[in-house]
Amino acid sequence: MAVVDATLYRHDVRLAHVLQGGAQRHEGRSRLYLVLRDADGAGVGEVAPQPVSLNGDPGLKSVIDELRDVVLPQLSAISSREGAAPSWTRMSRFAAPREASATALALVEMALLHRELKMEKCRLDELWPSQSALRLQRSVSLVDDEAWPALKGVARLRAKVTPGLLAPRSLERLAASSLPVVLDFNATASSAEDVLGVLEQVRLVATVVAVEQPFLVGNLTDTARLSERLDVMISLDEGVRSLRDVEQIARYGAAKLVCVKPARVGGLANARTLIARARVLGLEAYVGGFFESPYARQANRVLAEHSVTEPSDVGDVDVAGEDLKVVTTETGFGLDVDEDFLRTRTTRIFTTGTET
Repeated sequence: MAVVDATLYRHDVRLAHVLQGGAQRHEGRSRLYLVLRDADGAGVGEVAPQPVSLNGDPGLKSVIDELRDVVLPQLSAISSREGAAPSWTRMSRFAAPREASATALALVEMALLHRELKMEKCRLDELWPSQSALRLQRSVSLVDDEAWPALKGVARLRAKVTPGLLAPRSLERLAASSLPVVLDFNATASSAEDVLGVLEQVRLVATVVAVEQPFLVGNLTDTARLSERLDVMISLDEGVRSLRDVEQIARYGAAKLVCVKPARVGGLANARTLIARARVLGLEAYVGGFFESPYARQANRVLAEHSVTEPSDVGDVDVAGEDLKVVTTETGFGLDVDEDFLRTRTTRIFTTGTET
């Protein structure tokens, strides 16, 4: 049975705690929810793109355009030709070199996976059973003195930093937390000295376990040279989008830790494959996904428990105002989106390719 209805909703949320990074100030995020429905059932996918393109990640508008103009027409053509919606496992093969392709495909894949799990009366944690206890990583900022969220149950901090002097009050908070930290540069460093200067400041108050994405995406040569000068791991985030990226990172010796974000790499199936390949190559991995709602973070948590032992960015994140309403279920991801919330509390962008 072909997919007969596809509706995209947008929900804009403000973070309860502003997160200042080296290249971007995160005050809120727009979450996109795609509902795919046919005669056999419905599924919901979610991604939370950046407002504008940055460091190779697509902006919100380009993801919407890619979904409406390319991915959903592909899905419709396949469904019409084959008489049924394709399995979620096939979506990754439709990836294209366009910046927004992977994120749009991740949205469709998640909706199809959710639909299939409900049809089969199965949960994702049955398909991917837990292999280790979930450990949480929380993102904070050392760039300014903004208040931090509560850190209860957090195993590690991922601190946004930028070359130069860091905020004294945030360094005091870091010291008081007694938590190990990953220093996330978000590609803002220009030299090894930029990194070493920040590392020296933070080491006065905390244990640093890794330096993340110091240089621009693709600059593995300088990253590998920096790795030779550091006695902590280098982690890569924005530079991890494909199997080839993971293999190049290992080949150059550029990092020992990688952040794998399902929405960035084309979906949950690709994320699982990248994590498995990273381990074969001697790299550790963690799952990213800070800006998603409790619904998508639940799916990411299942992936993390199944695939990684490193602390992951899949914990709850407080928003100022009304968050997505979810309900507990025995199938799917364990949480389901309240569709009445989507209809009444969000903005409908389009239905079956027609703008409203």
